[in-house]
Amino acid sequence: MNEEISGLPTRRAALRLLDAVMRMGTPMDQATANATKGLSPPDRALAIAIAQESLRWSVDLDVLIDSKTKQALPDDSKARMVLRLALAQILRLGTPPHAVIATALPLVEKGPRRLVHGVLGSLLRANVTLPELPSLPEAVLMRWHPAWGDDMVAGAQAALSEPPPLDLALRDPASTAHWAALLGGESLMPGHVRLPRGTAVEELQGYDEGAWWVQDLAASLPGRLLGDGSGKRALDLCAAPGGKTMQLSAAGYAVTALDNSARRMDRLMANLERTQLHADRVTADVMQWEPSEQFDALLLDAPCSATGTMRRHPDVLQRIDIKQINNLAALQCAMLDRAADWVKPGGLLVYATCSLEPQEGEAQAELFLSKHSDFSALPVSAGELPQGVTANAQGDVRTMPHMLADKGGMDGFFIARFKRKGA
Repeated sequence: MNEEISGLPTRRAALRLLDAVMRMGTPMDQATANATKGLSPPDRALAIAIAQESLRWSVDLDVLIDSKTKQALPDDSKARMVLRLALAQILRLGTPPHAVIATALPLVEKGPRRLVHGVLGSLLRANVTLPELPSLPEAVLMRWHPAWGDDMVAGAQAALSEPPPLDLALRDPASTAHWAALLGGESLMPGHVRLPRGTAVEELQGYDEGAWWVQDLAASLPGRLLGDGSGKRALDLCAAPGGKTMQLSAAGYAVTALDNSARRMDRLMANLERTQLHADRVTADVMQWEPSEQFDALLLDAPCSATGTMRRHPDVLQRIDIKQINNLAALQCAMLDRAADWVKPGGLLVYATCSLEPQEGEAQAELFLSKHSDFSALPVSAGELPQGVTANAQGDVRTMPHMLADKGGMDGFFIARFKRKGA
């Protein structure tokens, strides 16, 4: 029986993951539970790694595949998927070719088995290699190069080539030196510790007592820019799974956390319980809900393309297209317009997206100010940012994949801070 072949269930799971992303457009995070059901934790991790490496290097893997086929295989064909997975294991994960072939061919049983075997054999005999850095999908390159230029594209390729390190946000920034020393990490600003990737989070000291939570350095900046919250009320929109809610609570705010997903709000609740932090939780749609009073601070980390998270979620580059980006930009604009009235005179509004698309960042900030004369930009100062990250001419923050590259990089984010006039 095929299932007796060592490692085959893991490869079947990897194929299900790749198919979910490439053919159905499902976010890999959403597909993982079903695709890897029944696997042990190590096998689940391996299936995810195989699928992710196939996605990171998909453009270059396809170039190799196409060099050995007389007719181009359809992008979503099972044969192409299996060949991507096989080559990613050999060329990126160092799996012995004989083991790869033994687990690849059963994946195309009753299909083009001879074709897959022949292409793999031809490529192995030719001793093929991958380029130093992965190529970006053409549609992504056509968006990013005109907007950001050569340096950003090269930085994005470098960032895409490897999974990112692990960033921790500390409940008590005053304990930064203690936790950096205890965990053997590096801090890039107060309240932050960076550890090498591959660290088992639940086994780290401080996890059980809730001294920290996992949060990319760039993702921690929006919450930081609202400052001290002593005696103030804050509203965190689209809050789950709760990283920014925990930041605001730790900074002294009385926080209301709103999200439209009950499942994600359960995760927020669990995170708050572990870290012994507090927030009022509301499960509702931003576009339907109405608060009973205004807030001193409002944080909108809006739904977006999430292309800035490509280091940990390489599937976003395969799934997201310009139509989705434009639809999300329209939603972001509507949310900003609706939330503006919920900020007290003299209060702060921080808008953020984990996106590298200008439509979801710079264009939104410019449009918001043109429509809301009762708000003004509140520029971000150098002292509020990690060394090596600076605000742009408008005072907004745009983090890029090539920033802090010598320290392990950071996600792509856009952050704008506004102050409501009055009081």
